[in-house]
Amino acid sequence: MLACDIALAMAFDSAATPQPSSEELARYLEQRGELSKPWMLHMLRLTKLKEAKDAMDPSEYMARLAEAHADLMRLGEFWKGREQEVFTGRYSPPQLIEPLPGSADDR
Repeated sequence: MLACDIALAMAFDSAATPQPSSEELARYLEQRGELSKPWMLHMLRLTKLKEAKDAMDPSEYMARLAEAHADLMRLGEFWKGREQEVFTGRYSPPQLIEPLPGSADDR
């Protein structure tokens, strides 16, 4: 197992701060209109996985956690150029709006 997988599992299992239930989180994300953001869906996925942990075989739990980690890593650096939106929740449109490729205004 990779060290980052272990760190992810340990950080996710931390009981230091109270976490919302998956239902509360889903309702919150829906109210904010953030269910279309992949990183928010991953947070919901991990919350549901944590809730189901006690009813799962430990090897199945670790396999599903590793799968979730791999999916998150496939997102890549999705946040580049979107730091305000991703990290602060504030969206600001880009200063320069590029024309659609192939349009008359395209360079």
